[in-house]
Amino acid sequence: MPSRCQIVLSHDHVARISAVEGPLHDPRWRMLDDADLDELADRLTQGRPRPLRIFAYGSLIWNPGFAVQARCRARAVGWHRSFSISLDHFRGSPDRPGLMLALASGGSCEGLVLEIADGTEAESMRAILRRELVAHELTGNARWIEAETDRGREEVLTFYADPVGTTVADLTVEEQARRLARAAGAAGSGAEYLLRTVLGLEEHGIHDDYIWRLQQLVAQEIEAAAG
Repeated sequence: MPSRCQIVLSHDHVARISAVEGPLHDPRWRMLDDADLDELADRLTQGRPRPLRIFAYGSLIWNPGFAVQARCRARAVGWHRSFSISLDHFRGSPDRPGLMLALASGGSCEGLVLEIADGTEAESMRAILRRELVAHELTGNARWIEAETDRGREEVLTFYADPVGTTVADLTVEEQARRLARAAGAAGSGAEYLLRTVLGLEEHGIHDDYIWRLQQLVAQEIEAAAG
């Protein structure tokens, strides 16, 4: 049996998942344009001290997509990771739905605080919000939370903490694994997203029992499906 800390899910597992076409976004959404993004950024950051700090717990760890001048380990106070957002687009499709990682109330979650590089605030915030929020229907999913770092407690901006405007799936970890092992869409597979998150956490010495258990179960599901 694999140990509690062993990474079992692999690139070979991910390669076994067949690609599928599907929508990149929900066709009902009203997409944000540059003016919308800048207005939202102003509203979120007005009066906030510099540097602006982003709490990363999933894909922002391994693919921030903006200029980062410093990063450090941090623990979000009162939140934990949960694959809870149901997807029929992006890394899911109507026939092979997926799940997106979010934060749920309760417990704690170790991740990274990423500092936006001085002088890049406007372009970096535009890039972050375009990637994370996408559409008007999702703009309620940015919020400031508290995180503990070596500097003490500080407020950090994060996304999808108790998500709104989305379909939330209340699944057991076993049910999550079954869905992620099959999920695929225009942006790739759910297993690929999970693996990249696991490797990103591992790179920074972060261990999350839930994520490690989930990746073991997803690997088992993929192997079972392959016979």
